Amino acid sequence: MKARLRFMTTRQKPRATDATLVWERPEPASRPSPGPLSRERIVRAAIALADAEGLASVSLRKVGAALDAGPMRLYGYLSTKEELLELMVDAVYGEMASEGPLHGDWREALRSMAHRIRRAARVHKWFVELLGGRPHLGPNALAHLEASLAALSDSPGFEDIDAVLQAVGTVHAYVIGAIRSEESELRAERESGMDKTQWQSASWGYLQRMIATGRFPTLAKVVRDATHPAFDVVFDKGLDYVLDGIAAQLER
Repeated sequence: MKARLRFMTTRQKPRATDATLVWERPEPASRPSPGPLSRERIVRAAIALADAEGLASVSLRKVGAALDAGPMRLYGYLSTKEELLELMVDAVYGEMASEGPLHGDWREALRSMAHRIRRAARVHKWFVELLGGRPHLGPNALAHLEASLAALSDSPGFEDIDAVLQAVGTVHAYVIGAIRSEESELRAERESGMDKTQWQSASWGYLQRMIATGRFPTLAKVVRDATHPAFDVVFDKGLDYVLDGIAAQLER
């Protein structure tokens, strides 16, 4: 997270193109005909398309068709598909912000942050595909980041802003990995047509034969003794490990 949050320092000169970022670019004057448009309507149509058909289905042509507008009209509101994706991400961050501020001590605040991201990714399954790269700079994304950092900055042990960045970034990285793993398993079920029980049944004979070779004693213990809890339990247990690790670091 720290590496991904290297924003421009005061010694760096802004590029001439910075003022053209979509967040500061005014929208065209509204026209009632052939149909009213706005960035908000465009983004909501794109989100509805992604929710229904997946992120790969989102294109300016399809979004324009959903709004009875040609793709060229959309270019008055955004310049590229990448800008549309950024606007979509920021809209989801806005939904997360509507849940209110993060409360409690640093553990409770980080836990709330983690669950908000996970809930958003369950509603919008494409959301996690757009996380983990460069920082998102939309107003809602920045508000989410500000709230996450501020929730820790006044806590004992987090006097150093680098410690705040490391803690928030570590939890964020865990959440992205966990929900990507969940979604990959669910996608595999959808694409194979087999649920978890059916897949295990189909694979059981092969797995038994491999374990019988004696080459995988620890895997045999997993098959024999592990409880294999539900996604919700696995997520919270993993999050506890992360938070316990942060607490141990603070004690040092």
